[in-house]
Amino acid sequence: MHTPRTGLNWQRAQALAVSERASYVARNPISAGLAQQAGQHMLFGVPMHWMNDWSTPFALTVAEANGARFRDADGHEYTDFCLGDTGAMFGHAPPAVAQAIARQSARGYTAMLPSEDAAPVAAELARRFGLPYWQFALSASDANRFVLRWLRAATGRSKILVFNGCYHGTVDDVFVDLVDGVPTQRDSLLGQVYTLTEQTLVVEFNDLAALEAALAKGDVACVLAEPVMTNIGMVLPQPGYWEAAQDIIRRHGSLLVIDETHTISSGPGGYARVHGIAADALVVGKPVGGGIPCAVYGMTAALAARVEQAKRTAPAGHSGVGTTLSANMFAMAAMRANLEQVMTPAAYDYMFALAAQLADGLRGVIARHGLPWCVTQVGARTEFQFCPVPPVNGTQAQAILDSELEHIIHLYLLNRGLLITPFHNMLLVCPSTTADDVQRLVAAFGECVQALL
Repeated sequence: MHTPRTGLNWQRAQALAVSERASYVARNPISAGLAQQAGQHMLFGVPMHWMNDWSTPFALTVAEANGARFRDADGHEYTDFCLGDTGAMFGHAPPAVAQAIARQSARGYTAMLPSEDAAPVAAELARRFGLPYWQFALSASDANRFVLRWLRAATGRSKILVFNGCYHGTVDDVFVDLVDGVPTQRDSLLGQVYTLTEQTLVVEFNDLAALEAALAKGDVACVLAEPVMTNIGMVLPQPGYWEAAQDIIRRHGSLLVIDETHTISSGPGGYARVHGIAADALVVGKPVGGGIPCAVYGMTAALAARVEQAKRTAPAGHSGVGTTLSANMFAMAAMRANLEQVMTPAAYDYMFALAAQLADGLRGVIARHGLPWCVTQVGARTEFQFCPVPPVNGTQAQAILDSELEHIIHLYLLNRGLLITPFHNMLLVCPSTTADDVQRLVAAFGECVQALL
């Protein structure tokens, strides 16, 4: 039976972990001092507690970032293959976005009213994603929350369905997993005071029979899904899965919400547009504003009519949808520049070719050393996984995660000026990434693997 550590010398791996941690500490005295200072007034010593979950002994402090590179407080330069886990998918501070927000900074940030950029942004979203009506949020988490609320109101149904191992930001409703086949509220969800499993159904991705059975009662408002699961490690849809799944969803009167926050790596119109998935609603977060906090969600004309009717017939008062700073002038200026000048077909073509080189290089290293690992690519997004063939559902993907092994590999690369995404093994390329950057990453990955054997 293959495990993530099959073929590795674990005693050597543990020794490598010790030496890499010592090297990191020695290389980064200023970051160490800043981390100690931060601990005086920040919970957990970082702005967000999960920043402590990287492979590093203490948080690395970033001084500046541009394109595919960033510099830390100690003056080291890194090639960034994490890119804010898609937040900076088109590079840090794209010039067109930087210029747009510089102009807007002198013209106001927020006004609780539409800006001149609002209508052109919505029109461009409609053109590229094929959905005619749009709204805005500050994060994909918020956008998903708002969509769930709108769709529950529009359908009169309270339940939703998600896939085991899914990731849709910090939306409470989705923190339900299958544990030995039983829907279970995720233990890691802090402060939850009501039982999520009363309104949230969960099935395995790629399991059509389970999807059919879960929707059969006709009480599910919507299925919320990434078209490719990404956060537990990439899980691709099996051939024909989405065609059949869409038919099942429609027959039972449910709606399909596609979350493209990560799979926007697939093309200017996302994975759904490329692969012919006809979503009723669609969410895009992180990268849509070139790194500025913002998100968008769109819907079909038929769904928009139901949503508007639900709002018009509701009692007066706050709907619970939207925040004061959603669609602020600053974010709208960034989105317009990013959509029109940065998120272009030419940029995607370049990233696809480079990501293919990266995937081929990683596969070559894995094959050369005879490891039972595989590589998956979704557009500009590439991931190596600790299994011989890609997993087909969340349970399989969870079983092959090995955080200790990931930490060793990630820290080894970081100490050599290469950053990849924490919590799994995802890599992104952007328009500023070069073929030399890819070759350097592949070479360092090979050296790391050699050191683990």
